Amino acid sequence: MSISEGSDRLKDKLTLSLNPEMEIGLMSSKQPLEPEVQTLMSGIAMGESPRWHQGRLWFADWGTQQVVAVDALGNSEVMVETHLDLPFSIDWLPDGRLLIVAGRASLILRKEVDGMVVTHADLRSISDMGWNEIVVDRNGRAYVNGGPGVIAVVNPDGSVRQVADNIAFPNGMAITQDGKTLIIAESHGRRLTAFNIEGDGSLSHRRVWADLGEGCPDGICVDADDAVWYGDVPNKRCVRVLEGGEVVQTIALDRGCFACMLGGAEGKTLFLVATEWRGMENASAVASARTGKILTAEAPAAAAGRP
Repeated sequence: MSISEGSDRLKDKLTLSLNPEMEIGLMSSKQPLEPEVQTLMSGIAMGESPRWHQGRLWFADWGTQQVVAVDALGNSEVMVETHLDLPFSIDWLPDGRLLIVAGRASLILRKEVDGMVVTHADLRSISDMGWNEIVVDRNGRAYVNGGPGVIAVVNPDGSVRQVADNIAFPNGMAITQDGKTLIIAESHGRRLTAFNIEGDGSLSHRRVWADLGEGCPDGICVDADDAVWYGDVPNKRCVRVLEGGEVVQTIALDRGCFACMLGGAEGKTLFLVATEWRGMENASAVASARTGKILTAEAPAAAAGRP
């Protein structure tokens, strides 16, 4: 390094020390520092499909075949014994009744007010290859994905029709806060794909919402800044991304992040569902090891949209 170069660097340091706001400005152009990650609950067999509902985080534990709710202090309660094989996922109708996707059976179940569980919809007319995730819109229409890479819409009366196909391993879904856009994680496509939601529930104007590069999206949620958080199992992280693909925050973990959900008193607690994953061929061993955790971190923007 020349004498002039050294002098220039010294001037830069002096300038920053005299003008600290310049340094703050330089830092703000980068990703924010990773928030502190805390453990809310551990010993979970295989957590999935987290939802913030009535002041608690609900999730499906595929390994124990249960739907569990945990509060902000870590107190947990088994809400439903399902006896379902994985996968199964949950969401609620606007009137508060719980829907459960019975993935292997290709059915959507509904828990009535009196506790009785009945069939809400039969998906076998579209596919009997199994179903995965669900999100319910403000009108009580349930979007569910799976089968041979398809999305179906289930009307409140239980009638079903296919509304999209050619999805590269469909996973988490979310609806934006204006209720007009459905976003789906295509895990094998390494992208988030968006559709317009039409008045009759049909999906149109398919487009890539974000190309994630090496990202492998699983469960997702939307925040009030119209950013999407996605869990990433192979890369052991949770990522916040804007439409177009700009990554604005990454939270690194020591195990795979299967899903995420915003909630808490102000909607700014990010709940991370994480497990030490060893592949589907070792799913039983993973469940027995009970390495699953619910982790929390402070988020920059509150929950928005659905779920």
